[in-house]
Amino acid sequence: MAAHWRVALLAAVVVAVWCEHYDRWTAASWNIPADYRGDTLEILARIAAASEGDAKPFRAQHISRLGAPFGANWSAYPSSDLLLLWGIGQMARVLGVFAAANLALLLATLTAAWAFYGTARWLRVRWEWAMAGALLFAFTCQTFHRGLPHLFLVFSWTVPLALVACGLVASSRRLRLRGAGGGFCIGTAIAIGVGNPYVLFLFLQLLGWAVIAQWLGAKRRENLVVGGVALACAVGAFFVVESHVWLHAPDTAAASPLVRNYGSTERYALKPLELFMPPANHRWEALAFFGHRYVRWSEWRGGEAFMPYLGVVGIAGLVALFAVVLRAVLRRQRVPGLALPTGWVLAFASVGGITNILAFFTGLVLFRATNRFSIFLSALVLLFVVTRLGRWFAARPGWLSVAAAAVLAAFGLTDQLPPPPGLEKQQRIARRIESDRELGRLLEGRLPPGAMVFQLPVMMFPESPPAHLLADYEHFRPYLATESLRFSYGMLRGRSRGRWQRDAETLPTDEFVRKLERYGFAALYFNRSGFPDRGEKLLRDLKEMGRTERMDGKLGEQVVVMLQPSENPEPPMARTLTFGSGWQSATAGEPRWAYGPATLSYFNPHGSPLTRQVRFVLSAVGERRVKIRLNGREVKSVLLRDGRHEVEFAATLRAGFNRFDVESTAPAVRVSNERGALRSFAVHEAIVRGEAE
Repeated sequence: MAAHWRVALLAAVVVAVWCEHYDRWTAASWNIPADYRGDTLEILARIAAASEGDAKPFRAQHISRLGAPFGANWSAYPSSDLLLLWGIGQMARVLGVFAAANLALLLATLTAAWAFYGTARWLRVRWEWAMAGALLFAFTCQTFHRGLPHLFLVFSWTVPLALVACGLVASSRRLRLRGAGGGFCIGTAIAIGVGNPYVLFLFLQLLGWAVIAQWLGAKRRENLVVGGVALACAVGAFFVVESHVWLHAPDTAAASPLVRNYGSTERYALKPLELFMPPANHRWEALAFFGHRYVRWSEWRGGEAFMPYLGVVGIAGLVALFAVVLRAVLRRQRVPGLALPTGWVLAFASVGGITNILAFFTGLVLFRATNRFSIFLSALVLLFVVTRLGRWFAARPGWLSVAAAAVLAAFGLTDQLPPPPGLEKQQRIARRIESDRELGRLLEGRLPPGAMVFQLPVMMFPESPPAHLLADYEHFRPYLATESLRFSYGMLRGRSRGRWQRDAETLPTDEFVRKLERYGFAALYFNRSGFPDRGEKLLRDLKEMGRTERMDGKLGEQVVVMLQPSENPEPPMARTLTFGSGWQSATAGEPRWAYGPATLSYFNPHGSPLTRQVRFVLSAVGERRVKIRLNGREVKSVLLRDGRHEVEFAATLRAGFNRFDVESTAPAVRVSNERGALRSFAVHEAIVRGEAE
C-alpha cells in the first residue's frame, strides 16, 4: 500500500510543479496553449487533424481540410508517434485542441517521472532517492526548452525503460522469452518502435551492444534470443507504424519532403560543452552569465543550443561517474555498468564523432540532431547519482535520507526549471487566439461548409523558408480557428499535386484571381507579414477588380477578401513540372542541375488521360545524350552540345501522378570543389502547354 501512495505522491508533486510553472490553475488557462508560433502550430494542426479523423495510424495521412481543392496527402512525411498523436486527437475531440495539447505536455512529464521512478526502484534504489531522481528527470532542462514545439520529444518515458531492457539482455541473469523479463524487453521494444525515431535509433544501438556483450560474455542463449526478438520487434513496429510512407505516397518521382545534408549533422550534433552550459535565461544570474557568454562567443551552434544542459546535479553526477571509471581503470577493476552506455552516447552523438563518420561515408543524415540523445545521458547520470546516494544514506537515519533527497530535488528543480512564462505571454497568446477565432467565426458565418480559401503567400509544408517576415506554419492559424472550411496551405513540399499554387502565384493579380474563382475558391486570405508592403498593392488590385468585400483580423495581421467562385469549378492544373530526386538544390535565377539520373513529376487531376505538349529547355556539361521517359516509356532522346536545346513532344498524361525520368548516358562531372558542383545536365524550363497555361 505504501508503494501506491508514493507513486501517487510523485504524481501530485509533478502536477503541482507543472501547473505552477505554466500557471494552469483555472479552466480558462487550460484552453491557452503553452506556445502559439513556429513548430507549435504544426503540432496543434496535427492534433486538430487527428481529432477530425484525418491522421489515423496505418492509413493514408490525408488531411481533408488542407491542401484545397485536393486535400493534403502527408503520407510521404515520416511523422513520429502516430499512435500517440491519435490518442491526443481523441482527447481533443472532448477537451478541444489547446486543452488537449496542455494535457499532453503534462502527461509527457508525468509518464517520464513514473518511468524513471520504476526503473530506479527496480535497481533497488531507496524510494526517496528514486523519487528525487524521477522529479529531476521529468523536469530536465530540455523538457521545458523543447516544450510544445517538440511535444513528441518531451515524451521521454521510454528512455529509462530502454536502459533496463538493454541491461537485462546484457546481464548474467537468465531471461526467458515468455517470462516477465523477456516480456518486459519485448514490450519496451514495441513501445519504442512506435514512438519517436530518435529514441528508437539509439535504443537499437544500445540493444545491439547488449547482444554483443552477451555473446562475448556468458553467452546465455535465452538472453540472446530475447535480444534478437526485441530488435526485430522494435524495427518491425517502426515499419508498421510508418507504413504510410511506402504504401500511401503515390508520387514516386518526388524527393523526400525532409531536406537533410551532412552539414546539418555537424550543426545539430551533440556538443559536449552544451551538457555543462546553463541557458542564457537561467533564473540564477551567476549561471545565466555563462549562457550569455556562450551566445556571444560561439559562432557555430544549432537551433537547439542549451537543450542538452544536464543541470548542476546531472553535471556533478557525470563528473563523479568519470571519476569512478578512472579509478576503476587505474585499479583494474570493473567499471560501473552505467558508464558503458554513457561512453557510447558521447562517442556516437558528439560533433565529429561516429554520427558524423556514418553521415559522411554512408550518407546516413536523417538523424542529424544527435544533441537529442542527451536525454539518455540525463537518465544515466541521474540513475548513477540516486543509486550511489541511496547506498550512502542506507546506513544513516531514515529521516535524514528523506530530508537530503528532498533538498536535492528542490535544488535541482530550481536549477533546471526556466523562469515561468508569465502572465504577459499567456495574455499575448490569448489575444492572438481570440483574434483568429473571431476571424474564423466571421468566415464560417459568411461561407458555406466546405468552402475553399486560398492562402498567400504560397508556402509549402513542412519546413518552408520564411516569406518576408511570415514565419513557417503561420498559415495553420485559420485552420485551427475553423471547423468547416478548407484551406490551400498544407500541400507537402516537392509534390506535383500542389505545383499549381506556385504557378498561379506568379500571375498578374487579375489573371490569378480569375483562375482561383474558376477553380472554386470562395475567398483569398493573406497574412500581411508575408509582404514587404503589407499587401497594400494586392488590396488595391483586388479593389480595381471589384473584390471589395473583406474581413480583417483584430490584430491587423490577417485579411480575407471575398471572391466569386464558379458554380461549376474545374480542377487546377500546373503549368510546370515538379523537380523530384537527383537534382542539386535550387538557386534563384539558375537552372536546376542534375547530378545523375533525375526525376520530375506532373499531376493530372482529371479522371481520364490528357494529351499535352511538354517543352524542355536543356543544357549539359560537355557533349552528352539525354533520354526522357514518361511513366517508364521513352518519349525523347536528344544529343546535347554547347548552349541550350529546346525539346518538345506530345505526352499522354494519365490520371493522377505522372513520372518523368531524365538520364544522361555519360557520367556527371565535378566542375569545382564547391557544394553542388557535380553536374550532368540542366533543365532551364519544363513546361506543360495546353489548358494548363
